[in-house]
Amino acid sequence: MSTHTPADNAVEKLVIIGSGPAGWTACIYGARANLAPRAIIGVPAANPAPVLPGGQLMLTTEVENYPGFPHGVSGPEMMSLFQQQAERFGTRITNADVVKCDFTQRPFVLETSEGETIRAHAVIIATGATANWIGLPNELRLAMNGGGVSACAVCDGALPAYRNQPLAVVGGGDTAMEEASYLTKFASKVYVIHRRDSFRASKAMQARILENPKAEAVWNSVVVDVVGENFIEAVVLENVVTKQRSTLPVKGLFIAIGHSPATKFLQGTGIEFDEKGYVLLRTRSSKTNIDGVFAAGDVADANYRQAITASGMGCQAAIDAERWLADHGVH
Repeated sequence: MSTHTPADNAVEKLVIIGSGPAGWTACIYGARANLAPRAIIGVPAANPAPVLPGGQLMLTTEVENYPGFPHGVSGPEMMSLFQQQAERFGTRITNADVVKCDFTQRPFVLETSEGETIRAHAVIIATGATANWIGLPNELRLAMNGGGVSACAVCDGALPAYRNQPLAVVGGGDTAMEEASYLTKFASKVYVIHRRDSFRASKAMQARILENPKAEAVWNSVVVDVVGENFIEAVVLENVVTKQRSTLPVKGLFIAIGHSPATKFLQGTGIEFDEKGYVLLRTRSSKTNIDGVFAAGDVADANYRQAITASGMGCQAAIDAERWLADHGVH
């Protein structure tokens, strides 16, 4: 339910769509600039992987690389703290999804999953990107419960649970090579599981793994089950050629088969996307191709995908939006 019921014909100064690090940071900066931002934070969904308000950090048990938390913090706790800070400065929250946008009108018109029509002078899109999961019940269960299944090696790979342990990475592209290479710094062994007999990553990226004594390619194989009650103990593999199954003991599973930006609701709005489907931004700004519409975080970043970079982009978007509103006489 919305915590804010505007009067008829009321126009919001700033609406922020999304509730991860980028969205909450934009809320904090927007609220402190007296823009009275309204955050539309989404509702839980599963398709087939969990999609939660708060973004990918809601699936991260321990965050140790965000400045200011010397002893680490859980992803859900961090997002709760971000939300509390945003609300402290006056951010108003709506628990709904945006299902339709009309950026041809001014003010802009947004339709929510709760049937509400919201009009806004400026909009920040901060809906993030969701990891592409295999879709196995045990994989998703352990990912949700901090059981050793992750979609981000840089986020989680240095945690004590993975040090000097055998780990597995699923994927064959550049991202998988980067994840596996990073994990070799901590693991006793890194298995790179790929459904084909060669990687599709660039030659240079492949060399990082194929020439690394701590890494081993597992060709022509797919993960068909994840074994472990509270924490992963092994993966069950099926050879796509022979159909034979085997069990590979590992203490961590990292899924590196890509991410999908949460932009379905933007299709047909005129917003431009890059070749990977992420919102396209103007150089060194948060501005999209539509004047008054900004974007921040993983929805516009296929490269870094870190909480701290998303937060920085959220700050940038709020400042850009504040200046744009002032230039257009909205204070």
